Amino acid sequence: MKLKYFSFVLLVILIACKKDKAPKSPEGALLVFPLQNSECTTGTSVNETLSQVTFEWQPSANTELYVLSVVNLNTNTPQTITTASTSASLSIEKGAPYSWSVISSNSSSDITATSENWLFYNAGPQINYAPFPAQIIFPASGSTVQANEANQITLSWMGTDVEDDIVSFEIYFSEQNPPASLLQTTDATTMELNVNVISGNTYYWRIITTDETGNTSDSGVYDFKIL
Repeated sequence: MKLKYFSFVLLVILIACKKDKAPKSPEGALLVFPLQNSECTTGTSVNETLSQVTFEWQPSANTELYVLSVVNLNTNTPQTITTASTSASLSIEKGAPYSWSVISSNSSSDITATSENWLFYNAGPQINYAPFPAQIIFPASGSTVQANEANQITLSWMGTDVEDDIVSFEIYFSEQNPPASLLQTTDATTMELNVNVISGNTYYWRIITTDETGNTSDSGVYDFKIL
């Protein structure tokens, strides 16, 4: 009886030890600089078109490596760099809008963690900046979604601007790609719109954002299918 009890206790200890040794997944990093929705003016000029910007973030738990991803929103061209540090420098285009994020990883886990996605303008010769391209929230591009009982879905997006002077969003919506039909123009505070849809159809949409000085930005085309 004592032997069985001892064996049971030993088994429990072994299981507990295995649990303790299970690989821990990395956590997402907290971004520090460049600030969200800002103009980055600290870059070091490389030439007439490029400046070197240093990106910074806080260390994240259970992380060995970070992958910094910086995307030029005018061209949708990404640049990436892998580092064990919590900062990295890249040469990027002056006067262009960018998004950036950091992926955390470690060698003992197949799971990675992604930070928030921040937007900024790299300082350039212009006095004012166009709005950031509208960020699509729903439906996600390439997704399949269910319409409500009224055969509608709600398009939603987020718009931001360095000067905070957005005046309108033009929503283009169609079964054709690219969507050329202007569905509606909303004011700066309206970032949702109900649309009629038909089951089985694929739809395309884009948003043109305009600020007080007439500067515009294009979200690019997104698509989704209705169940």
